[in-house]
Amino acid sequence: MTVKVNVIQIVVSDMAASIAFYERLGVEFPAGSANEPHVDTQLGGGVRLSFDTEETIKSFMPEWERPTSTGRLGLAAECESPAAVDAKFEELVAAGYEPGMKPWDAFWGQHYAVVHDPDGNGVDLYAAL
Repeated sequence: MTVKVNVIQIVVSDMAASIAFYERLGVEFPAGSANEPHVDTQLGGGVRLSFDTEETIKSFMPEWERPTSTGRLGLAAECESPAAVDAKFEELVAAGYEPGMKPWDAFWGQHYAVVHDPDGNGVDLYAAL
C-alpha cells in the first residue's frame, strides 16, 4: 500500500480574505475562487493547497468548532533573498496582516519572518543567508 501526503487543507473563516492573502504569496487560484465554499489549487511538485469555509466543514461535521488558540500548523514561503523577505513582510503588514515576527537572521542560516494569515495561521517567509 502506497500513501502519499499531497494536500494541505486549511479551514478558513473568510474565503475571499484567505485567497487575497495567499495570492500575495504567489499562489494562483481559479477564477471565482473567492466566492466558493471549497477551493483547491496546485502548489507544484504534486502538492495541492485546499481551503474549506467553516460552513463547509460544519455541513458534514456539525460538532466542529473554530480553534480558540493558535494551531500547530505552520506554512513557509521561500523568498529569493533576504531583501525579498523584508519586502514581502513589509508589504503584508502594510496591507493589514498581523506580523508574527519581524525579519531576523536565524541561527540556522536563514533570514526569517512570520506573518499571520486572516485566520491566525503563521506563514514563515525565509531566504538563505
